[in-house]
Amino acid sequence: EANMMGIAAGMTIGGKIPFTGTFANFSTGRVYDQIRQSIAYSGKNVKICASHAGLTLGEDGATHQILEDMGMMAMLPHMTVICTADFEQTRQATVAIAEYEGPVYLRFGRPKVPVFLRSDAPFEIGKAQVLTDGTDVTIVATGHLVWEAMQASLALKNRGIRAEVINVHTIKPLDGKTILDSVQRTGRVVVAEEHQRAGGLGALVAQLLAAHCPTPMRQVAVEDSFGESGTPAQLMEKY
Repeated sequence: EANMMGIAAGMTIGGKIPFTGTFANFSTGRVYDQIRQSIAYSGKNVKICASHAGLTLGEDGATHQILEDMGMMAMLPHMTVICTADFEQTRQATVAIAEYEGPVYLRFGRPKVPVFLRSDAPFEIGKAQVLTDGTDVTIVATGHLVWEAMQASLALKNRGIRAEVINVHTIKPLDGKTILDSVQRTGRVVVAEEHQRAGGLGALVAQLLAAHCPTPMRQVAVEDSFGESGTPAQLMEKY
């Protein structure tokens, strides 16, 4: 994996647009030095495609379940970080990052997720998508938890609570305006991600709110813990 990153960085010098591909754990933790020194530092046009992210990798356990990757990559200057919600959005993102100049980390998971986003919905790097309008609570989600957020909004609707669901597919640069516009209407926010509570989307949203719109906030994320072996459903319920 380390050689893959170095070779990819070198290919950009010859005008190529290299896409790397392996498990998210091996796309970040194992090769962080190569990404930092050879790709991010000089802004090389490498697209790091990271599969099997998060707990839902399942039975392979904690050694393969990366829960820190979005934070690690978002901290790197010049790096764009994207986490897609379904197959269609992953397809759109792949095309978009090929046309985008600069290093990109594209994160996606292993579980089978319904294709629920419209194929004609515009995909723009750095622009979040408001999927449902609401007035009572904002649910900010990324990755396959966007689907879970949509299911939660339906359950809340049956209880008379109108939730606004925002699909934040771009972690960095964060679309602060869309989030702030929603939170100013609803007055409360829940952030859902398959990642450590520290350093991920929730931490970025908390910084945004603290600076511009202090608001009651809750996070659905992993609480300072490694994963373990189990089915994706078992792990999502436990963590």
